[in-house]
Amino acid sequence: VLQRHSIFFSSQFTEEKLGQAEKTELDPHLENLITRADSTKNWTEKILRQTEVLLQPNPSARIEEFIYDKLDKKLPSRTTNTELLGQYMLEAANEFGPGTPYGSTLITVGEYQKRLGGAERDLLQASAVGFLTPLRNFLEGDWRTISKERRLLENRRLDLDICKARLKKAKLAEAKAAAEHELRVAQAEFDRQAEVTKLLLEGIGSTHLNHLRCLQDFAEAQATYYAQCHHHMQDLQRELSSTPHSAPVVCPDPVSSAFLSGPPSPGASVSSLSSQRPLAMEQTQLPVTGTRKAKVLYDYEGHDGTELSLLADELITVHTVPGMDPDWLIGERGNQKGKVPVTYLELLS
Repeated sequence: VLQRHSIFFSSQFTEEKLGQAEKTELDPHLENLITRADSTKNWTEKILRQTEVLLQPNPSARIEEFIYDKLDKKLPSRTTNTELLGQYMLEAANEFGPGTPYGSTLITVGEYQKRLGGAERDLLQASAVGFLTPLRNFLEGDWRTISKERRLLENRRLDLDICKARLKKAKLAEAKAAAEHELRVAQAEFDRQAEVTKLLLEGIGSTHLNHLRCLQDFAEAQATYYAQCHHHMQDLQRELSSTPHSAPVVCPDPVSSAFLSGPPSPGASVSSLSSQRPLAMEQTQLPVTGTRKAKVLYDYEGHDGTELSLLADELITVHTVPGMDPDWLIGERGNQKGKVPVTYLELLS
């Protein structure tokens, strides 16, 4: 019986497509509800997927989240990219030396990166609970129910049209009576299923209201996140501007500023350093005219009485003399005077 019924369905469907059989049309109100429901489903899917991409750009991480969600297991806590950047900065500061200007700045910026990462984590959590989950619930719950009832409605319509066709073909009075009875039953079942489907589709209006509230929650979570980021970055800028070694009036010499990892050899010439700072070579050829202040970058022990020993972070006065090796300057500290290597200095404007 089921096989014969399936054959009738297939025949009716094919004849409708070929224009060889009549098709019962749904009432305009129901058609409009179906169109609005399809549009809601399609746009909800697009908004959900793009929000997931926005909040988690890593495809592998999204797949992992999807698997954990399907298995109904809690996703392990994951470090955000901003938090990871902050952690790298703190580790770098420990290696370079927390007491150095670069190291202390790395610590400051790294701590604020971790705060930004914490704000990002709060955004991800709030968005998942207040926005993504309700959208998924609609697609995996309400929409599946609607789709099931719509398939049943289509089957009832095919049943109804098969009965109509059978009545038209009936010749004998007995056959006509049987066909009319089947048609009445099919019509009642179709009408009942149409009402059930219509009630579910009218519920899309409530879905829109629910998604509207979720959208407001998402916007509020974003506003909170960006406000926290703005606040953290303002604090970071104030902290950096109050740090002496980050003051904008200091203009580092392009040669000496290239060596943050350690002191160069005193005999290293300006030309031998060009591979590390190729864009600064034009500036390194400028002579030191008159006297200038210089900041010592590294400790330096003078090798003989003609050289001046240096201590990191101290300020000295430097100048050059005609015919002097360009890799060296004359340094003065109080009554002390001697040659000092250019690569150990940061010339100040």
